[in-house]
Formats: sequence, structure tokens, C-alpha cells
Amino acid sequence: MALKVAIVGLPNVGKSTLFNALTQTAAAQAANYPFCTIEPNVGDVAVPEPRLEVLAKIAGSKEIIPARINFVDVAGLVRGASKGEGLGNQFLANIRDCDAIAFVSRCFVDTDITHVEGRIDPISDLEIIETELMLADLESLEKRLPALEKRAKSGGDKDAGTTVSLINAALDELRAGRPARIAYEKGKVSKEDSKAWSMLQLLTSKPALYVCNVEEGSAAEGNDLSNAVATRAKADHANSVVISAQIESEIAMLASEERKEFLETLGLEEPGLNRLIREAYKLLGLQSYFTVGPKEAHAWTIPVGCTAPQAAGVIHTDFEKGFIRAETMAYDDYVKFNGEAGAREHGKFRQEGKEYIVKDGDILNFRFNV
Repeated sequence: MALKVAIVGLPNVGKSTLFNALTQTAAAQAANYPFCTIEPNVGDVAVPEPRLEVLAKIAGSKEIIPARINFVDVAGLVRGASKGEGLGNQFLANIRDCDAIAFVSRCFVDTDITHVEGRIDPISDLEIIETELMLADLESLEKRLPALEKRAKSGGDKDAGTTVSLINAALDELRAGRPARIAYEKGKVSKEDSKAWSMLQLLTSKPALYVCNVEEGSAAEGNDLSNAVATRAKADHANSVVISAQIESEIAMLASEERKEFLETLGLEEPGLNRLIREAYKLLGLQSYFTVGPKEAHAWTIPVGCTAPQAAGVIHTDFEKGFIRAETMAYDDYVKFNGEAGAREHGKFRQEGKEYIVKDGDILNFRFNV
């Protein structure tokens, strides 16, 4: 699954430092978590998954293959981006191609780094960016609406009527100064209309993660500025995470033992980037299941609520088409009983059919007919 998260923010908020830290982390972990640059501003990184290493050790796997997620470093947006200011049209197109948005806000004070707006106010920063995205959505929808209304009134295009209804639901929120995703959160978009809703390609309908870039001393607990952003995130139906991009760029270049010691001095259990990547993964409504054997321990990405045949299809379409059953073990059982043989012996090895809903951490082996 080619999943992309756009990293957006005003100039000089630490956005590119954060992106560079992500790519450096991936490069530093190349032994188990290979990194590649797809384009100059796109980084393909591994989803941190300590369970994989445990499984690989038990199974004697020669290779560890984690789930992947792409981060796109979108150049700094400015006021007027929706009208093309600062190459805004190009940048907005880059965001539209992504599945979710990570809004980086500056929650640190540094007189050596000039803020484009001349002040440190992360809430205002977020509002500037979201306003530009809302204006772009508003303009797009208002241009499309008249032709669709005409087709819907003719009675010959049922889909046009559905689209008109969804556009009006989005416009209600946008005209009130709220992102389009609020319409979805309010239940104005039915499950049946989810695909049509996504086809609108609205910038503000994408899941949002507010990233609070703080100074070193606030990396563990955050500060007043990041607390304000966290409060705003809840009101905006978004998630938030505190991180120090500068620290993360330093951590990424350290050896394993040095990294552990450095984190301990900061009061951190793990790099903030791990939390960021996992939050982005969850934001997209994703989870992982595993396949394990002597050759490899592999994490596969699936949506929450995925059935066993759909999960099989992620490996290969033939697995889904010819699905017979899934041999299933829970991660905790696999670890507790030291592998598949022990899980079988203790009755924790199950046969599941087409209706089985895969759970996060399941270890699966598929039986199928080609």
C-alpha cells in the first residue's frame, strides 16, 4: 500500500529538519529497516515495530521486513497559497496526492530563526495553513457544483445527486470556517458514500496530525505552546504529537547504545519519530499483521476491520481469489508458547474462514487454491 503523509507548515517551523530526521533515521537503520528516496522530497520509512524483532528471534528469521509509509516534504506554504502565492498551486497539488497531513507548528522560541509572520504563535500558524487549504477546497467545490446540480436535476444521473449532497455537506463546514472532515465526523457522510466522498479529493477532508516542534528541554513533556496545540487538535478532530526535530536529527546519527543513553538523559523512552510514524499509521486507520518463517518475519499493512481474504490479497491477489482459510495465532500466544509448535500444542492455533476480521498483531498463514 503506497501510503503518503504530507508534512506541511509555514517556512522556518522545522518542517524540513523533521523530514531530514525521518530519512536519516531510516538510513541509520538500514540493516533491518531499508530506506530509499523515491523523489527528492519523498522519504520511504519503516513503521517502528518491536514485535517483528521478537518474532524473528523465535522463528530464526533471516530477514525482517517492516511495514512502510511515505512522508512527503511539501515546501513551506504562505498566505495566499490557495491563489498561487509562493508556488502554492504546485504545493497544494502535492498535498492532494497524499492520504493524510502532518501539520508542523513551531512551538519553540529562537531569535536566531526568523518566523515568516514575525511572531511565535502555533495556533495562528495552523489557522493560516488550514485557511489556505479550506479556500482551495471552497473554490474547487463551487466551480464543480453548478454542472453537477444540472445533471442531478435532469434525473438521468443518480451519482450526480449523491455528489451534490456530499459537496453541500462539505460546503456547509467550509463556509463556517471548518475543515471538510468535520462533515464526516458529524455523520453527514454515510459508509456507502465514503468512496464518493474520497473522490472529491478535498484537502481538508484528509486525516490531520498536529506535530508540535519544541525545544530540547520540552521534548519529553511539551510546553505551554504545544499544550495549546493539543487542545486545538481535539477541537479539530485531529491527533497531536510532541517532538523536537533538532534532537531527532541528532539521535538519528547515533549508534544504538549512544542513542539509548542520550534518550535517557532527555527522559525519553524512545525517539519521538517513532511516535510520529506510529501516530501517522494509526491516523490512516491502519494496522499490521505478520507472516513468520525461517526466511523472513514480515509485517503487512491492512485497514482496521479487514477480513482474512482481504488481508491475504495484500500479499498477492491470487491469495484472495482462491482463499480457503487462514491459520491464525495471536502475537501474545506465539511469544508465550515460543512459536507455532507451542501455540498448536496449547490450542492457540486456529482455523479462520472468510468472515474472520483480522486483529492487529495476528500471525497468519493462508491456504488457497490458485
